[in-house]
Amino acid sequence: MFRPVLTAGAAVALVAAASFAPSSASSEGVPPPDRVVIDVVAVNGSGCPAGTAAVAVAPDNTAFTVTYSKYLAQVGVGARPTDFRKNCQLGLNVHVPQGFTYAVAQADYRGFAHLESGATGMERASYYFQGMSQTTSVSHRFAGPVSDDWETTDVTGAADVVYAPCGTQRILNVNTELRVGSGSSDPATTTSFMTMDSTDGSVSTVYHFSWKECP
Repeated sequence: MFRPVLTAGAAVALVAAASFAPSSASSEGVPPPDRVVIDVVAVNGSGCPAGTAAVAVAPDNTAFTVTYSKYLAQVGVGARPTDFRKNCQLGLNVHVPQGFTYAVAQADYRGFAHLESGATGMERASYYFQGMSQTTSVSHRFAGPVSDDWETTDVTGAADVVYAPCGTQRILNVNTELRVGSGSSDPATTTSFMTMDSTDGSVSTVYHFSWKECP
């Protein structure tokens, strides 16, 4: 299962390179030397309208990022009744070099939250391989008042890491969700919101690979 670490504070473009922080996730082995390519085969959800999400693979094959530009959940003044919940599901075809397989060992989620006193927020994420029953999922909850960047880090224990099957191409499904509730705040006079991006667009969700060689 994921161990959460919390700090408060349609076509999708495939980008060739991006800026990545070093991975702190443990690895079963050295990443493959050949280039890893990710094709986005499906994108659905109110949090990622067409053209508002981008996927990039780290040059050293240790991670990939997903960057959103329209991922906003909100309640209160100016919000529509359906805006309290936004979600996004990505179907990713990860092409790995022959003789290797991968898992997602760590995921870093970031954004900005403005929650009035009494309001609440939640970020939920999960991922799974097509045709496999194992699903890794975790939720993080936030309480107002807060107006700051937020970050969550979910780390999978070594015994619970689920690898893609060797010799078979499986789609990696990545699901995320944001929810905001007015709670005891007054939605007639205030607005509370959460984003899955940053105000300058430079912060991305990061998924850290764990690699091993196939038998």
